[in-house]
Amino acid sequence: MPEGDTILRARNRLTDALLGQTIAVSAPNPRGRSTGVQRLDGLVLDRIETHGKNLMLFFGDRLLHSHLGMSGSWQVYPHGARWRRARSSAWAVLSTEQYEAAQFGGPTLRVLPVSRLALDPQLSRLGPDILAPGFEVDAVVSALRAADQQRTLGETILDQRLVAGIGNIFKCEACFATRLSPWRAVEQVTDDELRAVLLAAREQMLDAVLRGRQPFAVYNHRGPCTRCGGRVSSRGQGDANRTTWWCEHCQS
Repeated sequence: MPEGDTILRARNRLTDALLGQTIAVSAPNPRGRSTGVQRLDGLVLDRIETHGKNLMLFFGDRLLHSHLGMSGSWQVYPHGARWRRARSSAWAVLSTEQYEAAQFGGPTLRVLPVSRLALDPQLSRLGPDILAPGFEVDAVVSALRAADQQRTLGETILDQRLVAGIGNIFKCEACFATRLSPWRAVEQVTDDELRAVLLAAREQMLDAVLRGRQPFAVYNHRGPCTRCGGRVSSRGQGDANRTTWWCEHCQS
């Protein structure tokens, strides 16, 4: 499930394979062709940026914006390597003499003028990136305080308009690490607890960027809590009904 850590790892792989080079662009799947991605063919990839779950590849005055949703992916292969998925299912293929980068699925793949970036309704409304080098936790705590205090903690830290990059996995894992119930209303969570859960999510995700995702402590867990032996429960949360896992005993 792509979250901010997945997108940052994708950026790192794409940077190593493609950055600064002239890119041949194709769209094997009709869904990709409908985006006009072929207009980037023959341009130089200048830089690659991430913001939360969003990946942006800059080609001069144009950019390619990708959001992978629940099941999309970016895959990088040396030329001639066997692909894990059929080439015909790729929405976009970015190629150099040595590598091919293929994008599959997701709700968003589009080409934008760079001049529209600051006003784009999808990107301009994002909150601070949880994985940004200059992440300011107190600014995000203030934003959480200005939001609906009746919402649960789990719903609130998933709101990409408040803080970008946390998904369902690290929502569960960060609440577990800080012993906070994802069902507690934000008004019942102290500022120090908000800081702790945000910083826990950031630390866990940065570790996943470096080492890959490690076994989860509570997400998708079956059996008793690994920390206290209590009951781990799960049920849908929020308007999107995303399944939340938590320990009823040690997450108060």
